[in-house]
Amino acid sequence: MSDLSRRPDDPAVGVAVAHESAALHVTGHALFTDDLVHRTRDVVHAHPVCSPHPHARVTRLDTAAALEVAGVVRVLTIADVPGVNDAGVKGDEPLFPEEVMFVGHAVCWVLGETLEAARLGAEAVEVDYEPLPAIVALTEAIEAGSFQGGQPVVSRGDVEAGLADAAHVFSGTTEMAGQEHFYLETHAALALVDESGQVFVQSSTQHPSETQEIVAHVLGRHNHDVTVQCLRMGGGFGGKEMQPHGFAAVAALGAVLTGRPVRVRLTRTLDMTMTGKRHGFHAQWRVGFDDDGRLLALEATLTSDGGWSLDLSEPVLARALCHVDNAYWIPHVLVHGRVARTHKTSQTAFRGFGGPQGMLVIEDVLGRCAPLLGVDPLELRRRNFYVAGQATPYGQEVRHPDRLATAWDQVIASGQVDDRLREIAEFNAAHPHTRRALAMTPVKFGISFNFTAFNQAGALVHVYKDGSVLINHGGTEMGQGLHTKMIQVAATALGVPLHRVRLAPTRTDKVPNTSATAASSSADLNGGAVKDACHQIMARLAEVDAGRGLPWEELVREAYFSRVQLWAAGFYRTEGIHWDSTVMQGHPFKYFAYGVAATEVEVDGFTGAYRTRRVDIVHDVGDSLSPLVDIGQIEGGFVQGAGWLTLEDLRWDESDGPGRGRLTTQSASTYKLPSFSELPDELNVALLEHAHEDGAVYGSKAVGEPPLMLALSVREALRQAAAAFGPEGTSVDLASPATPEQVFWAVERARGADPDHVAVGSPGIAPEKPDPSAPRLHPESERVSREAVGHESVEA
Repeated sequence: MSDLSRRPDDPAVGVAVAHESAALHVTGHALFTDDLVHRTRDVVHAHPVCSPHPHARVTRLDTAAALEVAGVVRVLTIADVPGVNDAGVKGDEPLFPEEVMFVGHAVCWVLGETLEAARLGAEAVEVDYEPLPAIVALTEAIEAGSFQGGQPVVSRGDVEAGLADAAHVFSGTTEMAGQEHFYLETHAALALVDESGQVFVQSSTQHPSETQEIVAHVLGRHNHDVTVQCLRMGGGFGGKEMQPHGFAAVAALGAVLTGRPVRVRLTRTLDMTMTGKRHGFHAQWRVGFDDDGRLLALEATLTSDGGWSLDLSEPVLARALCHVDNAYWIPHVLVHGRVARTHKTSQTAFRGFGGPQGMLVIEDVLGRCAPLLGVDPLELRRRNFYVAGQATPYGQEVRHPDRLATAWDQVIASGQVDDRLREIAEFNAAHPHTRRALAMTPVKFGISFNFTAFNQAGALVHVYKDGSVLINHGGTEMGQGLHTKMIQVAATALGVPLHRVRLAPTRTDKVPNTSATAASSSADLNGGAVKDACHQIMARLAEVDAGRGLPWEELVREAYFSRVQLWAAGFYRTEGIHWDSTVMQGHPFKYFAYGVAATEVEVDGFTGAYRTRRVDIVHDVGDSLSPLVDIGQIEGGFVQGAGWLTLEDLRWDESDGPGRGRLTTQSASTYKLPSFSELPDELNVALLEHAHEDGAVYGSKAVGEPPLMLALSVREALRQAAAAFGPEGTSVDLASPATPEQVFWAVERARGADPDHVAVGSPGIAPEKPDPSAPRLHPESERVSREAVGHESVEA
């Protein structure tokens, strides 16, 4: 067992403790970025002037009228930028654009004594546009060949040979929508300049170091001239990894030019209109099975909707390709990836970071093909699990695959799955207009950043003369409990009670060059750094103690008077990982996190309305650092995933009218989020036991993202319930999100299925190569084709 993963006796980790800010949250005393405005004097407020066009050239910008509005202080334009006019890391996101690329693109920002003055000033700015052709839908981009960035390929074996050997070959199309982050706290920044010219930015950001770097570039300064602090965030989910930089830069630029603090805070509508979402995907695939239902080959083309700029679309796509296998061994794989360019918000990181989209493809394939193969979906999935000695299509060995089977069997046992399946069959036989179904899906999710350099972290730990401890680390807190875990790690490493440890806000002048709090890796990375710093201190204290067993306070006091250093800078880098993005091969992940969910649903055949009756989850978090936090993350991740797959329907105006390109679901009243009524009637979560992860902090595993993908079981249960309205063996396609409307259409298709040809699919043989240019199909259309190898084409 490694030193990193070994736990001492009576550790503070592994104990169920409340979130470190729980009392502040429930009493309303927790401060967020915009709350600091009310503690700051002489603040100027910023408001954007947004484009009404999805694509246009700015031909004239006149700010004179705005400057006449009472309370307007200044208008920020491209002419005011002393450094680089760009808010992205790839140089493709101008802060003040001369060509607008989506509805809501900010052309300039108005500063006012009040927010109302800034808003009225923004309305007074005169802008002339020359409209340009705009691509809004993902399928439009595919047809037009509108792509950006690289086009990676993951391959193994010989797909054509695998398909030729397959007893059953199917082809189809899978489409999935994006998702709005809808963090409770919208984007916010507050910047000021001190007497030395140092720029200090309070930002709601998951990546303070990158925010610092972008602000410095815009201002034409060095990084050491800018300090960024993140007190805490009211949610992030990936939406504050790249997107905050521009807002922080606007605030900082305004502060430098006016000499006053400048506030940027988006309303909910502005936030939804201006910021990126989860990537929607289009996938076209061809798959082969043997007579036993084992996967032999998969060929697919995955195209993501990247929006107007690259942002993080390339690594999101790479992770999607690396997770298209999910938990299943596929001997022959050939998967192409592309990023489409559309005139919409620049889509960005979102919990799962491409993993959910990749997994949805293979789960959709299995869910649609199981009835065609005459194999129960539960058995089809279980039969194709990875086993020891097998590797992913990108060449990484799958360690501990037995945990998949263990979790699967535990869910079946604890969830009384066999008994409930019999009860469901009896219920369906007695209720012609209502159907129930139960589906199970697994998760195998790789933990680490795709970009190897990001897999590092730093920490600064102080022990004061009275024995109290203060921690600084590079991770940010967004409600996920990272700070709570770091306090537990430090208390364990130092052997002190939790109340002796306090955690300071994340600041770039305390721990530099930090990685984003993302990729579910923050506890691994920052925990390793905190533990390293604590071990340095403990090694020094051990020399002072010299085996005497002094009490902590006495030992610290003696160390101080002996002039022993009582602070340490810790560092951690993930070992054993490597990745060649040019060939999409390597060992990109430290380990895999596993999980299994069983979901039971009930569907009304008249309306498509449904409810989730019960969910049972067993999830692998290794030896949990903080069980209460981890269970909360599993519950929250599952619900967020269910929202993406069943409710949250982003809609852009794709018409040729004046509203083309406008996001029509831009508020809580038009964008459907999971509420209490959509939660499962019963939700049972268990942590997989005996799952110690050697080489990880105290044997733990990450928990942030993997549980979201357990919600794929909800969609599969809805598919099976809809199919149950048709003849036995019916296979139906189901849109994503599977809203009640889409479930209704799936039910109608199942009811109309021919008993002699029960699969709901179109006739035809799978093409030699997937055709990504195929036009978008209506939700009611049939999209599965089947090739009977050695026979004529038959209707699926």
